[in-house]
Amino acid sequence: MQVLRLVIMGVCGCGKSTVGQQLATRLGCNFLEGDSLHSPHNLALMAAGTPLSDDDRAVWLDIIAQSLNDLSPSEGLVVSCSALKRKYRDRLRLACPALRFVHLHGERGLLAKRLHQRRGHYMPASLLDSQLETLELPGADEYAITLNIVEPASSLVAHIAHLLEKPVLICSK
Repeated sequence: MQVLRLVIMGVCGCGKSTVGQQLATRLGCNFLEGDSLHSPHNLALMAAGTPLSDDDRAVWLDIIAQSLNDLSPSEGLVVSCSALKRKYRDRLRLACPALRFVHLHGERGLLAKRLHQRRGHYMPASLLDSQLETLELPGADEYAITLNIVEPASSLVAHIAHLLEKPVLICSK
């Protein structure tokens, strides 16, 4: 079986961590919670309801990229990371060219409901709209798996695992 390096991406409340943890367990590889790598400054900004700028995200993305770069050739990894913009995903791909993305998306109402039900998380529901505005959907050339979050996490994980068994044509430029 090929060694997988995946980023589970999407806006807040889409289930990146839940799906990522379950998928890593199913695939028998490690899981990295991208939110755990934010600086105290970024956490304070988000907790106060202030959206992060590209500059705020830069160091965080570099830490995630370094984690990907530090993997041995035989190590698989699933990472949760919003990766909202193409340039963020490209930054991560520089560290790991074989990186695959799984984009979890859903209707704003469902995302807001999930955020309002979440307890003990630094990210307030008030940041949902800024994340939706910032989100750049993965282009066809990014070969991302895109799934709607109306399904339970276990179904999403099973679907992702099934899709990962299929070969993906990667074209070089």
